[in-house]
Amino acid sequence: MKYLLASALMTAAIAPGAIAAEINVSYGPDFAEKLTDDYGEREGTYLSERVKKDLESELNRAGVDVARVDVTILDAKPSRPTFKQAGDKPGLDVHRSVSLGGMKLKAVTYDAAGNASEPFEYKWYESDISQAGISTWHDARRASVRFASRYAKAQD
Repeated sequence: MKYLLASALMTAAIAPGAIAAEINVSYGPDFAEKLTDDYGEREGTYLSERVKKDLESELNRAGVDVARVDVTILDAKPSRPTFKQAGDKPGLDVHRSVSLGGMKLKAVTYDAAGNASEPFEYKWYESDISQAGISTWHDARRASVRFASRYAKAQD
């Protein structure tokens, strides 16, 4: 029993404390229209969850304590055709059709009193077609990780 207690105490001392920030992800009007018309709604859900996960991870890693973060996906471009695009245009090959993907995001931080920070914007798009991602949102995921890392550093 005492070994179990000692193990739990060591784990608590080593593991960083979880930052309980509320993270909301929404879409800019132009991107929301792209989701509906071109990419498909499920793609927005995937990107939102990815951005939230990356941001939570980086805020925890940096030990940043914020009350709330509102992130807006202003634009995102897939590296490969989405399921909806492939269905709408049968000539697209989900495995061989490649494009330059990436994402543009904006975030605003709120402290416990509800005071907002200056907006933080970040965008990254692949510029070399030979480096384009191997999955539908590969380049957008790279943009999300880079955004989260830079955002967390800017909050220090």
